[in-house]
Formats: sequence, C-alpha cells, structure tokens
Amino acid sequence: MKTGKAAVFVKPYKFEIKELPTLPVDPDGILVKITSSAICGTDLHYWRGELKPKAPGKPGPIILGHEMTGKIDSLGSNITTDSMGQEIKEGDRVAFPYFFPCRRCYNCMRLEFNNCPNRFRFRGSIEELPYCNGGFAEYYYLFPGHFVFKVPDELPEEATTSVNCALSQVIYGLQQGDMKIGDSIVIQGAGGLGINAAAAASEMGAENIIVIDGIENRLELAKKCGATHTININEITDKNDRIEYVKKITNQRGADIGLEVVGYPGVVSEGISMLRNGGSYVEIGNIWDNSDATIDMSQLVWSMIKLIGIAHYDPYIIPVALNFLVRTQTKFPLTNIISHKFALDEISDAFQQSEWTGKNSTNGLTRAILVP
Repeated sequence: MKTGKAAVFVKPYKFEIKELPTLPVDPDGILVKITSSAICGTDLHYWRGELKPKAPGKPGPIILGHEMTGKIDSLGSNITTDSMGQEIKEGDRVAFPYFFPCRRCYNCMRLEFNNCPNRFRFRGSIEELPYCNGGFAEYYYLFPGHFVFKVPDELPEEATTSVNCALSQVIYGLQQGDMKIGDSIVIQGAGGLGINAAAAASEMGAENIIVIDGIENRLELAKKCGATHTININEITDKNDRIEYVKKITNQRGADIGLEVVGYPGVVSEGISMLRNGGSYVEIGNIWDNSDATIDMSQLVWSMIKLIGIAHYDPYIIPVALNFLVRTQTKFPLTNIISHKFALDEISDAFQQSEWTGKNSTNGLTRAILVP
C-alpha cells in the first residue's frame, strides 16, 4: 500500500507530521502527487484558531491546505482526458478545484457549482478518514467526477501553485463585480490575492488599478503586476484622505469596483466609500465567524452600491486562469509572489514566518509554499 507524509493540524499553532496510506484509486479517480502547496490567509485563520475547519463528521485532527498543484501519480483506468478534453497521462502536471461539487443538488442543477452545499463532503478528520489526502501532504485524491485540468508545459511551478485559489478567486470576483474595459478598480490588500487581482484587472482592461496595503515591498510588486496607483496606509494614515485620493484619481466619481482581500472587517466601510454611485463591492477576505463590520446601509441604498460576497469560483475559471498565465508570463512577474519555500517538515516554521510578516514586514515574505 502506498503511503505518504501529511502535516496534520492538531490544534491551534500545532501540526504533527504523520505517515498515512493513500486512498485506493478508483477506475475513474486520480491520485495526485503534490508538488507545491501555498499557505493562504485562510490557513492562517485556522492556525490561529479563528476559524474551524469546515468538514462533515466529528471534529478532530485534520489535514489542511487547499492552494496547490501537482503531478498525476496514478491515473484511473477509465481516465484518458482532463475536463477540457485534453489528453492526460501519469506524470502530467494538473490543476484542480479544492472543492468538489456534488452535481446532485438544487444549486448544482442551476450550474452554481461554487454554491454547492456538499462541496466539502469528502473532507474530514484523520480519525474518520485516515488517509494521506490534503494540500499539506504528499498526495491529494481526486474522486470520480472531480474537475481536473492539464497545466501547460511552459508554466513554471511558482506560477501554477496559486491557480486553484488566489488567481481563480479574484478573476471570478472581478467577473461577478461586472468589470468592464476602462473601469477603475480599488483593491484592499496586496497579498497573494491582491497582486493577482491587479494583474487580472489590468489584463481585463481596467484603466485605474489602485492597490492599498501597509507593506511597501508588496506595493512595489503590485506596481510591477498591473497596479497604476498604490496607497501605503502608513503614509496616508487617515481613511478620509485615502478616500479622497481615490476620488481624485477617478475624476471625483469613485471606483467602479472595490475588491476586499485583506481580511479585515474594519476596511469594509472605507472601501464602500471609495466607490462611485452604482459601483460594486466584492467581499472575499472576511471569511471567519463574527467578521462584523459597521456599514451605513443608507449609503448602499442612496448610492445604489452592490455588495457581493464571494467564496470559491466556478471550476471553468481554472483553465481561464491557466491561459491568462500563459499569455502574461513575460508581462507580469507573478512568480515573485512566492517569496519563500519550505519543506513539508518545516510547516510550523513556515506558518510562524507567514504570521510574523503580518505584524512586521522586515522578512519580505509575500506568500510561502510548502514543497513535499
């Protein structure tokens, strides 16, 4: 029986490395050997204890990690192509959603796969599912019917790690915000999602792309990846001055779309105030319970602001994201988002450094990946 290492999340601030068997490969299933997995902001919320892993069954030690890519280790005997009809074989690199729509519910029948209430039905604690199967592990199993897409050969590993989370998430968010050519976009946060969003907005035809953060090296990378303007909150410290700066850039109209990817409820009211009448505010970052924000609802009504919550994306976005990376790989240095690499055994150190940079920018960490 094949086995692999997995970093098991035991309790806040604690992982344990365990050797676990892989799931048997169904004729319609695929076993993926993980080649890299990123530490997303969601993972940090789990690590701190701010968010409990969403999984059916009894709570217990669980394998986290969702932003990942890998190679086909074992291909089910009935599988010859990916979800787009491209021929695949063992050893090919693949990208795939970290959630699995059931295709047997009301939402799935409406083709709202990201809204499927059963999309995490195969996740669970290792006490109930004692297998090496997760992002922070050596293997990940794609059950029969799972969407999977071949990664173009010309894309480097650093470009593809974040395809199934950060990049696809913000492309979908901009689409849901009804972005049009010539729009002005405000992006709150210059982490992995924010920098990917700047590049995506640029490629989609935005005229003004304003990125807000408090870490200068992230803002510098955002400029290289499509941002036309940046705001350092340590330099423009008053929120009213930041709002006025956005209005000045947009001829006093305000931005067409605001994208919140910093994960701090306190910025929501500020972001809404940066929008024009009829603008859209796309909320992605505030994912944990009790992310309470104070909003003047009359502002939404009289300014006719659309407030859009986004969690996950339609699976068709992944090939869109892969094609975007192929087209722009010499245009935007998105591979520089991955600033640090760690072995799977070093996961605790990786999380500590990822957490530390949120409080102190001196280590230059933008996004860390684990390489099993």
